[in-house]
Amino acid sequence: MLNPNEMMAFKSYQNQAELFVKEYLLADPLVPYTSIVGGIFTCKMVYDLTQLISTIYFRSYSSLSKTQRIEWNNRAISTVHAIFITAMSLYIVFCSSLYSENQSTDLTVRSSTLSTFGLGISVGYFIVDLGMIFWFYPSLGGYEYVIHHILSLVAVAYAMLSGEGQLYTYMVLVSETTTPGINLRWYLDAAGMKRSRAYLINGVVIFFAWLVARILLFIYMFYHVYLHFDQVKRMQTMGQLLVLIVPVVLAIMNLAWFSKIIKGLRKTLTKRQ
Repeated sequence: MLNPNEMMAFKSYQNQAELFVKEYLLADPLVPYTSIVGGIFTCKMVYDLTQLISTIYFRSYSSLSKTQRIEWNNRAISTVHAIFITAMSLYIVFCSSLYSENQSTDLTVRSSTLSTFGLGISVGYFIVDLGMIFWFYPSLGGYEYVIHHILSLVAVAYAMLSGEGQLYTYMVLVSETTTPGINLRWYLDAAGMKRSRAYLINGVVIFFAWLVARILLFIYMFYHVYLHFDQVKRMQTMGQLLVLIVPVVLAIMNLAWFSKIIKGLRKTLTKRQ
């Protein structure tokens, strides 16, 4: 238990920390930049911690090649980002009052400190991941990953800096909910568990998660854009392109990847019969 003096000192430090966050880190003009830096720093921290923890607790990690260890650490970064941005996206889109239909302002121009901060973290992640893809190309992904990340980075950065189209940006980012499952599948394969029950269950979960988050949710988003197209038309030209073109390209890529998921799952189920 802390004595009264220690409690007062702790409260003082807490108040100073809250003031620092409110007046500096979350000050409106600085939110985009501090969140990007925070996203980049977090990626570096996750990479280093993953390397340290995996070396100690996972025997299979040491037997991997250097390239595989880099991918192992890289996938930990994308998993942490996916969990964060999925939770943020679900809250912003479906739980918060930011995009309530009762407000008078257009849905396409609404933003908040929290929504901008979340997008900044995501921009930091895409910068780091895209940099790693280029540096180790094609070990961490081919041209399709480059296209996906460049489109995502441009769209998220524009929404963050302009405040336009953040609703639709977050709708698209909900699709990151499939990333942990995809990464877990790679980890199971790297650990020699491709024939395990966990690998099969993971494949089934990926199928349904992908269907909901990257197919059905995109259909819902396109329908939402159609219903509010009068507001979309009032956006800047760049914003209109990012709302209308980028999701279509990503949806096509999602369908192509989904066909591969179906083939892979069918192949796995066939082998078990």
